[in-house]
Amino acid sequence: MANNWAIAIGINQYHFYQPLGYAQADAEAVKDFLVTYGGFLPQQCLLMTDTSPPFRDRPTLPTKENILLLFEDLVATDFQPQDRVWFFFSGYGTNAKGQDYLMPMDGNPNSIEETGIDVRSIMQSLQVAALNAFILLDINRATGSQADAFVGQELVELAKELQISTILSCQLEEFSYESSELGHGFFTATLLEALRFGHGSSLTNLENYLSVRTPELCQHHWRPTQNPIVVPTSQGQIILPQFDEKIDKKSASAFARSEFTPLVLVAPSIGEEVETRGEGDKRDRGDRGDRVAAISPLSTPSPLSTPSSLSSPPPLSTPSPLSTPSPLSSPPSLSPPASTPPSTYSTSSKKSTNSFLPKLLFGSVATMLLLCIIAVAVLHERVGLRLGRLLPVSSKTDTNGNAPQGSRSIGDRNAVGGSPNAPTVPVTASTPSDPIVSPKPTVQITSQPTVQPTSSSNESQKRKQALADLEKMSLTPKQASNLRLAITKAREIPPSDPLYQQAQTNVEVWSRIILELAENRAKEKRYSDAIAAAQLITKEESIYSKAQFQMRQWRLMAKQYVSNTTLVDAASGLVRPGQASTYNRAIEVAKKVPQGQPGFDVAKKSIDTWSEKIFDLAQRRANRGEFKSAIDTAVLVPEGTGAYKQAQEAIKKWSKSD
Repeated sequence: MANNWAIAIGINQYHFYQPLGYAQADAEAVKDFLVTYGGFLPQQCLLMTDTSPPFRDRPTLPTKENILLLFEDLVATDFQPQDRVWFFFSGYGTNAKGQDYLMPMDGNPNSIEETGIDVRSIMQSLQVAALNAFILLDINRATGSQADAFVGQELVELAKELQISTILSCQLEEFSYESSELGHGFFTATLLEALRFGHGSSLTNLENYLSVRTPELCQHHWRPTQNPIVVPTSQGQIILPQFDEKIDKKSASAFARSEFTPLVLVAPSIGEEVETRGEGDKRDRGDRGDRVAAISPLSTPSPLSTPSSLSSPPPLSTPSPLSTPSPLSSPPSLSPPASTPPSTYSTSSKKSTNSFLPKLLFGSVATMLLLCIIAVAVLHERVGLRLGRLLPVSSKTDTNGNAPQGSRSIGDRNAVGGSPNAPTVPVTASTPSDPIVSPKPTVQITSQPTVQPTSSSNESQKRKQALADLEKMSLTPKQASNLRLAITKAREIPPSDPLYQQAQTNVEVWSRIILELAENRAKEKRYSDAIAAAQLITKEESIYSKAQFQMRQWRLMAKQYVSNTTLVDAASGLVRPGQASTYNRAIEVAKKVPQGQPGFDVAKKSIDTWSEKIFDLAQRRANRGEFKSAIDTAVLVPEGTGAYKQAQEAIKKWSKSD
């Protein structure tokens, strides 16, 4: 079970900035609300203010060292994947060279990179740990400070890139303010108000409240307006634990009734579909509702048909390709007309002595066949040529007696899945009015041994079929979320269903494609995206263990990549244009990146570039006739760099000229 954690930091007294009035009160109030009303345990809430008590016998004074030590310790030893983590900060924020920093108590505006807390490192740590993170930043900026003009720009970009839900107290061109009447910053006061009045059930509700109430509150107190920036990862994201159980129960109920699971042959009524889409998909599934809406025309029952259950088929009925569900979709199946009581089909065997019963059954079958013909016309107009093409070819077979691939029945589709014991749908030959399906071509298991496909061709066939089924649902194999959606649908098919075997085969193919997408992202050093994709593979999939192993590797590689690129960035900060010695020092720092680790290519590229810069400086001095100075400069080109060989040759040449 996921745990709930909170880190609340509020700093009033700064060493190098003007003191703030209510940042400490902001952090204390947020922490108190989460503990008192939010379902967070006190021992899992870290408060860091000017006067906060120790946390696990460690000081909580909000200096850079204390903040990073406690944060990194929680990430390394306490946080588990999928844990909910609130990160709240009220204090100064600033920007240096395009990077955003949170300023701790000892932060110095004259040395921001050395004394500030890099926002990127915080957010990447939360993302790599696979947490359900929620970041709220009530950042104050020095009025009129040109360097701080774009504070929050990188924050917004990082939140989108790393998929971390984040709220900033104001727009990039605005400033955050405090109020002595409220005893808080305007953003935090509105946040607390929203939470206390029940507007924190989801990120959507909170965003709606903050966007209206925050500027309204500022105007009420005669302050410049603030308009918070909200970067959501999912509009329906639940941000407080007390709403989890309620939402889960509603989601389960909606999922059971929704057309979101079109593979279940017991379909919902039209009224139920509208209610579920409005309340379930939009709230709990975020943007998935749009994708379901795109799929729904293929799975919406015809007005002329009523979905029927496979567990109680009408006797004497003959399956037809027109009512046969295609793989991973649920076209309508015609049931008895509304005028026929349902009990007729469950008790007909008990009333065989009734002389009127044979006539009634014959009339029902005739009526049903008439409705089939009407439904064909309606479906032909709705679905298009795909169903139209089935009509002329469905009665034909290939040389082996099998139905063509484009018009296979349920049994044929099971045969493609490679299961010789797959259940088949019996065909009653006594129904003369069915011109489309002949009794024999449904499944020709005896003809299968005549063709022995190789393992590779068999896998290729499975993949083609799975991709074709995916396309029928208007989903793309290039998006892991689409593949997960398809897997979820396929998992709903019961073992008794004729489509079960094909669905299981598709699940294996789709899960492998998800892992392939993740591996490709990891190769591009998009470790966060790779982990996010691999997390979609659940325990039910056969490659779950492999995916878990890969994720552990990628988390390690992501940490190494961040550490190594941070080292290269630090080396870049040492460079002073025109000073060869600074390039040399930067090279020595970048050499600390271990070969073979992620980020080594970045370090190698930087090292070669800096070595060329040194050699360029040496050449300029040589061109001016300053050969001794040129030699002294060229000597600074380290061995093993791109310009080393050129530098050594130039040194020999210049030595003769000196």
